[in-house]
Amino acid sequence: MLLLAGAAIAAPLRAQEAPPKKVTAAIERLFGKATRVDTIAVDGRRVLRIARGDSLLGFAQVRNVIGRDQPITFLVAIDPANRLKDVDVLVYREPYGGEVAYDTWRKQFRGKGADAPLEIGKDIRSISGATISSRSVTLGVRQALSELTAWRQQGKLK
Repeated sequence: MLLLAGAAIAAPLRAQEAPPKKVTAAIERLFGKATRVDTIAVDGRRVLRIARGDSLLGFAQVRNVIGRDQPITFLVAIDPANRLKDVDVLVYREPYGGEVAYDTWRKQFRGKGADAPLEIGKDIRSISGATISSRSVTLGVRQALSELTAWRQQGKLK
């Protein structure tokens, strides 16, 4: 487990898997139906490349962070301009704090780029009663966005 600024980020090799049906549903919600999804390995991580015909729609990645005690599995999706399309919480295992899965909280991430602070109390609001979960997911999203953007700039994702 990697500790990042007070939040535990689950290591990719030990990360909880997301149910394939939930990943498919999230991709369809974010990018529409009739998309082609290819899996690309980049620096030991799996990235989903989403396209329709010859048009690149974006990239997505399933990640895990540790909430208070349990993993939170979420999907981060970016558009071709490296802006956050959305964050989708796929599996929330804690008994409290499930509000991080609500659209009203997740929509704060939409349109943000790697240059955004993505910090609780600055551009992302905390959730009362879900402080640890909201901080953990925010840190995980920031890390995923940073890596996806860097991989795009390095030409590892096309």
